[in-house]
Amino acid sequence: MKKLITVLVIIALLLVVFLLLGPFYILSEGEQAVVTRFGKIVDTQTASGLKFKMPLVDNVVKYSSKLQSWDGEAQRIPTSENQFIWVDATARWYIADPALFYETVGTVSSGLGRLNDIIDSTIRTVISENSLNEAVRSTNQINEINVVEDFQDVDSAEDAQTLQTLTATTTVQQSIEIGREGISNMILEQASTFTDTYGIALEDVIIRQIRYSDDLTESVYERMIKERNQIAEAYRSYGRGQLAEWQGTTERDMNTILSEAEAEAARIRGEADAEASRIYSESYSADPEFFEFYSTMQSYRNTIPSMNKILSTDSEYFKYI
Repeated sequence: MKKLITVLVIIALLLVVFLLLGPFYILSEGEQAVVTRFGKIVDTQTASGLKFKMPLVDNVVKYSSKLQSWDGEAQRIPTSENQFIWVDATARWYIADPALFYETVGTVSSGLGRLNDIIDSTIRTVISENSLNEAVRSTNQINEINVVEDFQDVDSAEDAQTLQTLTATTTVQQSIEIGREGISNMILEQASTFTDTYGIALEDVIIRQIRYSDDLTESVYERMIKERNQIAEAYRSYGRGQLAEWQGTTERDMNTILSEAEAEAARIRGEADAEASRIYSESYSADPEFFEFYSTMQSYRNTIPSMNKILSTDSEYFKYI
């Protein structure tokens, strides 16, 4: 009996020591593990739960099995026309083969370093092989848009039609075959062939933002300014035409008014002259001698102040002096 108790105690002690050495580990949801023994992979676990390992000799390396994000730095890349653009991309990835990932890169930080090299290089390669339109556009919808200026402050529908004709600008963009989404898929496909060798699977690669470089932005602005200047010149041309029309109408109306006023003035002067002649005639008939004297006095008033000669008063003209 004592021997049995001793054996049981020893077994219990050994069991306690074994448990204290940690033969179990817990794999949480969203985790996966690689078990190594003396540096060699002996097991991989992808399901969550309580797991067993050999104490002291087995080492457990845990990795996340969740989808993770990758954010790269914006790159200045030339397109196939040698026009530089800034490309900012993002991607989602996960560890598909933990054993291969452990063997090739070991840690997540090293894996991110490999992703940086692979994705950045692939983006630069794909962008430089395609045109600017392919990189910045996803559809050919721009060629289906018909922009028509709306003119409200015009005199008639005919003027509105004239302005629309003058301001019409036709810009046909080059049709795309791949597009921005297609380029993203190309980047994903090419990059995946490299990431697979590290046990990394790419879920997607998305071009988050594309912006023009400073020199390209300036040329775009110049093209926009040229187009708006063309429309502005159309407005000015229409305005000059309207000004000439209004000036012609004003001058025509002024000439009409002046002509009517001159005719009315001539009629009034004629009536006044006739009335004056009648009054003179009546006055002369009433007292011819006084009328002659008064007329002569009026003549003296007009002529004598401007005389610069000495004349004799013996003449008939000065008979009243």
